[in-house]
Amino acid sequence: MAMVRANDGIVVGRPARQESSESKIESGRSPRSATTLTVLGLLALLGIAGLTALGIWQVERRAWKLDLIARVDQRSHAAPEAAPGPAAWLAINRNDDEYRRVSVTGRFVPGADTLVQAVSDLGAGFWVLTPLRAEAGYTVLVNRGFVSPEERKADAFAAPATPVSVTGLLRVTEPKGGFLRSNDPAAQRWYSRDVEAIAASQKLGAVAPYFIDANAALEASGQPHGGLTVIAFPNNHVVYAITWFGLALMLTGGALFVARDEWRIRKKSLPRV
Repeated sequence: MAMVRANDGIVVGRPARQESSESKIESGRSPRSATTLTVLGLLALLGIAGLTALGIWQVERRAWKLDLIARVDQRSHAAPEAAPGPAAWLAINRNDDEYRRVSVTGRFVPGADTLVQAVSDLGAGFWVLTPLRAEAGYTVLVNRGFVSPEERKADAFAAPATPVSVTGLLRVTEPKGGFLRSNDPAAQRWYSRDVEAIAASQKLGAVAPYFIDANAALEASGQPHGGLTVIAFPNNHVVYAITWFGLALMLTGGALFVARDEWRIRKKSLPRV
């Protein structure tokens, strides 16, 4: 009790002003509740675990990508083999067959060219896809190469009428269309090399579920320009892994800072003897 003197001379008592706890004065807040700490701890653990898992996944993806690059490089530089016939069509897949070097002999179907919009090392233009009746008895689309808009207007890329042997890279069909642009067969607007849709548009019947990128021009004129296939696989997985692991470390550091701060506040709030 603190003693004060009233105006009439009578001494009265009143409770002394109780001081705030030392921790509240110094830190500006009271210790967090056990429930809050539990929730924050669980969220931190989940975040750290999730970010670490993403980092590990990127490391695994990098190993897969490097293996894919090595396999594709081996396929694309191997000696050409016969293009797969109908007996093998059901097993054709992107992972095992894309960019295999293959060869086929036959005759092009006259007047059945399909122009697919493209951007190549020569600029914007079109891929020229022409069906080829193979000597083995099946039909396969051949990407004979690239033509510019000017070359397209000149209409100087008619397919050879004589038998030809085509060597190139096996490519898996590209269904539906390009980025934000769907193929329009009725208007003959093509943005991807969709084998099934092109075959239906040209009334070709059954065709191979792949097409072949010719590795060189098939005519003396050099048109269409063959051999423009670009084999490139983005491999940024190291950057992504470092990012995820870095975020996990930052979150770990933040959680440790909060835990240390909480421990200091609770230590100062303990009654002194």
